[in-house]
Amino acid sequence: MKFKLIGIFTAVALLGACADKAATSGAATGSGATSGTAGVTPGSQQDLVANVGDRVFYSLDSSSLDGDARSTLNRQASWLARYPQSSIQVAGNCDERGTTEYNLALGQRRANAARDYLLARGTSSARITSVSYGKERPTALGSDEQAYAQNRNATTSVR
Repeated sequence: MKFKLIGIFTAVALLGACADKAATSGAATGSGATSGTAGVTPGSQQDLVANVGDRVFYSLDSSSLDGDARSTLNRQASWLARYPQSSIQVAGNCDERGTTEYNLALGQRRANAARDYLLARGTSSARITSVSYGKERPTALGSDEQAYAQNRNATTSVR
């Protein structure tokens, strides 16, 4: 009985360690890293994430695009010009603080800011939709500033 319990605790600890490494590896940031893109279909969601970056981040209570956000959106606009058959959805997201109504409105302003930037760079409005998820679809779990910063974003998805 003792050995079974020790085995179970060991397995849980190992799985927990694997989950922590995946959560902190930056894999979900959509930063646009180009390593490991073999086998990625050009024009796909995986291509966008791996080679361009699929999300931009915002400051607290803001829908203003900073330099990093504009840089990512410039790469997205170039990617969209390269793949004219691709349509996208831009989803605005918020951290868990604030009311549902406030976060839905802020998320929509964030999605619209990213969409409008892409439109200004020549992407057809027929290829872009926008939606707000407010605080309902967090990227990072947690109630600390690191999780909040990851959840204040606009995420681009290929449709």
